Amino acid sequence: MVDVAIIGGGPAGIAAALTLKARGVPRVAILEREGVLGGVPRHCGHPPFGVREFGRLLTGPGYAHRLAAAAEAAGVEILLRHSVTALKPGGGLEVATPEGRTTLQALRVLLATGAREAPRSARLVGGDRPLGVLNTGALQAYVHLQGLAPFTHPVVVGTELVGLSALATCRSHGIRPVAVVEAGSRAVARWPLGLFPRLLGIPVHYNSGIEEIIGHGRVEAVRLRDGREIACDGVLLTGRFLPEASLARLSHLAVDARSGGPAVDQYGRCSDDAYFAAGNLLRPIETAGWSFREGAAIAAYIADDLMGGLPAAGEEIALVAGDGVKFVVPQLLSRVAPLRGKLQLRVERPISGQLRVSSEEGVLYKRRISTRPERRILVDLGEMKPPGEAKRLLVEIVS
Repeated sequence: MVDVAIIGGGPAGIAAALTLKARGVPRVAILEREGVLGGVPRHCGHPPFGVREFGRLLTGPGYAHRLAAAAEAAGVEILLRHSVTALKPGGGLEVATPEGRTTLQALRVLLATGAREAPRSARLVGGDRPLGVLNTGALQAYVHLQGLAPFTHPVVVGTELVGLSALATCRSHGIRPVAVVEAGSRAVARWPLGLFPRLLGIPVHYNSGIEEIIGHGRVEAVRLRDGREIACDGVLLTGRFLPEASLARLSHLAVDARSGGPAVDQYGRCSDDAYFAAGNLLRPIETAGWSFREGAAIAAYIADDLMGGLPAAGEEIALVAGDGVKFVVPQLLSRVAPLRGKLQLRVERPISGQLRVSSEEGVLYKRRISTRPERRILVDLGEMKPPGEAKRLLVEIVS
């Protein structure tokens, strides 16, 4: 028996463990399926990481190392190579370990399993199946953990921030991308970051995508949707993140079809109130620093809950993503006054209009907004009119 079991040893999970120990929670355990803590930053051999957390500009591996050292120094129980295979009602976990299968009971469980990039199959890319087709995580593992370059002249797909990070990794390890392909009409990453490929002299093909991968044995070329063919020796698929929510989907917990992660209230509490969730599992994708801060905030709620200081789960207000809104997190609001916290939402397409939160009784919040996909949009619940007896709030953008 532990007080809190944290599934996932990345920034959100470690921040939660540190906060819980600082709040005096005796037994806090991190279950991590890998052999070391740190999560995705372990693979990111570039800055900036750790400025807010440690007051220093760190590379990803340096940041991950500091996180792991902080968890160990705080007295967190660290269970490496422990893969949780099932979530049971009330905080029961089934776990696969190097010694065999076991069970673990926790008073509270925090899900912090992060996100993953969409595979080739989810992107509907046709053609051959040669060697040399990777996502960013695999690239980072090759170059930073194994010291290998999986290709020398790849085509890079995507212009999210992670795609630009991948370009930096390529350039620092002698890999020279021959092109960047983006489905949209402009870069997803904020200006001026979207200029990075051109500054490196890499041509960018907007309003395009890969129709077919060509190669026998390994990648030889790609054919774009406009018919152009580009010679290359690899394809790097970046971005289009999905929550790593397989555990939640296979469990009794409610999962939100729009975000892909567990449905939670403003405290990060899941449909079974023994379970909480934080980090990129809730919505892909935020930075390591954002995930760290969110993990710490949700852990503070868990500590309150263990001491009986968190409002009990009960009658809740449903939040519904309407026109122009891809998803909204949280999906539920516990009916307490005053409401505290923030709604986070994303849009499906570039859009300008009035962001509204409304009930059957009228508009509770509104502001003008102009935004694009993958931009974080926040609504402070403290600025919203009280929802009264509403059972459902609609979050939409009206053009």
